[in-house]
Amino acid sequence: MIRIPILFLLLISLLTRTSLVAQQDAQYTQYMYNTISVNPAYAGSRGVMSIMGLHRSQWVGLEGAPRTQTLTLNTPIGDNERVGLGFSIVNDEIGPTDETYFGVDFSYTIPTSEEGKLSFGLKAGGHLLNIDFLRLTQFNANDALFEANIDNKFSPQVGIGAYYHTEKFYFGLSAPNLLETDHFDESTTSSDSDAVSFLAEERINYYLISGYVFDINPDLKLKPAILTKLVFGAPLQVDLSANFLLYDRLTLGAAYRWSAAVTGQIGFQISDAMMIGFAYDRETTELGQAQFNDGSYEVMLRFELFKKYNRMLTPRFF
Repeated sequence: MIRIPILFLLLISLLTRTSLVAQQDAQYTQYMYNTISVNPAYAGSRGVMSIMGLHRSQWVGLEGAPRTQTLTLNTPIGDNERVGLGFSIVNDEIGPTDETYFGVDFSYTIPTSEEGKLSFGLKAGGHLLNIDFLRLTQFNANDALFEANIDNKFSPQVGIGAYYHTEKFYFGLSAPNLLETDHFDESTTSSDSDAVSFLAEERINYYLISGYVFDINPDLKLKPAILTKLVFGAPLQVDLSANFLLYDRLTLGAAYRWSAAVTGQIGFQISDAMMIGFAYDRETTELGQAQFNDGSYEVMLRFELFKKYNRMLTPRFF
């Protein structure tokens, strides 16, 4: 049986004895290809059916480190393409916990000018939480708090978003989940008045995304972008990236996560319909030292289906 190091026992112990804990959404480096996960208003904005799969292994070499798998689909509906629909499922594992998020997205787009479009989106879904306490190395084997595992604890989710874009620029604001759910309500015992009533509290994650595409020459484009994530009770996250697109096929870029990590990114448009991407993160904190982990890896595959009259001759850069 795999036992999680003492780090996670301390983490779980802290969570069970505090009443205000912020829990953040899954972490992504290639967020520019995974916008639907954080903003429901993005659904259908590419004008084609887009299917994306992503796997992230974080802090490779550290036992119990986060691993995330994501599958999303979104498409415009109708001839005027004002309505968009999407679906996403995310599995996020860290230590003894396994969380699954699933959601359905709806968007409605309003043309604001010849080039600009403003979309509003809704997300509805749910969250399943599993915690296997047997994977912990416990100080006290008879601790009542760890006697019963948590199996498929369900909580609903509702989110909103707004997304504006032209052919060169995009800007979005969103909150994928507006419900602050308390996980594992019944942990108090009559003999221990200090034990609290839940393990963790879902906090609202607020996202701001923006980017602009510069045409350096006919064969080279530059897209600087930013993602900001705000969660009350957790440090502000700011991701800054710059990606070059060469010959509408090869993407090369770098990113910096404020006070956290530096990243290298590469992507290749195999065909009009298929793209593959890879990213590598290196922590700039003490956790990034070689003796702790070998960095974080992401691989992404996107497949898009086109109508005969709507074939994408030059792939959109966002």
